[in-house]
Amino acid sequence: MSSSVSTASHVVDRQAWRGNRVSQGTRSIPEERPLALTYNGGTYAVMMGTPCDLEDFAIGFSLSASNITRADEVESLEIVEVENGTELRMWLTPARAGSLSERRRIIAGPTGCGLCGVESIAEALKAPPDVGTGAAFSSDQIIDAIGGIASLQTLNTATRAVHAAAFWTPKEGIVALREDVGRHNALDKLAGALARGSVRTENGMVLLTSRVSVELVQKTAMIGASVMVAVSVPTALATRTAEAAGITLVAVARDDGFEVFTHPHRVSFTHTVRSISQ
Repeated sequence: MSSSVSTASHVVDRQAWRGNRVSQGTRSIPEERPLALTYNGGTYAVMMGTPCDLEDFAIGFSLSASNITRADEVESLEIVEVENGTELRMWLTPARAGSLSERRRIIAGPTGCGLCGVESIAEALKAPPDVGTGAAFSSDQIIDAIGGIASLQTLNTATRAVHAAAFWTPKEGIVALREDVGRHNALDKLAGALARGSVRTENGMVLLTSRVSVELVQKTAMIGASVMVAVSVPTALATRTAEAAGITLVAVARDDGFEVFTHPHRVSFTHTVRSISQ
């Protein structure tokens, strides 16, 4: 699972006002640092994120940005602490480095920016890859999968301030889970972990503790998962993008149920489904 909470959070002093009284105490809060992604000596992007699982983040971001197509196209990766930030220094294979050199630019991104590096509206809205046939799941499996996240969120347990992205399969349960203050970063970290572990993604579900924006759908399509499940509501564009990519989008997932927005044929309901006219 994720790396140590101690590297990604701090305990700070604070005053609390509750119940008409002031109390002194401490609170654990998540760390946030500039993370510079460099390729063959040149800076490509600077993101704000949580400094844990950075190898996964470097690979996952690179895959999501189409800077690489496979994890082994990164020949070496070095994590270097610099003043006020961290550099993720990657050296690519010659063929991949040549392709990237034509698109290199410096980008400054806010926390969890999901479209950093995109230079045009057309690129931002480009069609994601089709995920293919994929796997089907029962309603009980979906509820069990999303319900299994909370106990594994060690950083969120400490801070109550970070998002998680996880991958679940029927045989193994939650295979990997990654956390970050940015929901896009958490999903990039997950993508990197799956790629580095050579995990087959067509047979599982991506799980998210956030709302679903279009970038998260695009990243899920790049991962190759045919089902994504989130605890909150999707945007309209995210729903249209999931429809186009062939992704089954399940959202508003709670312990008592969920809502299916696209490609419902992959979900089998344990109990009878009734259509109620409003």
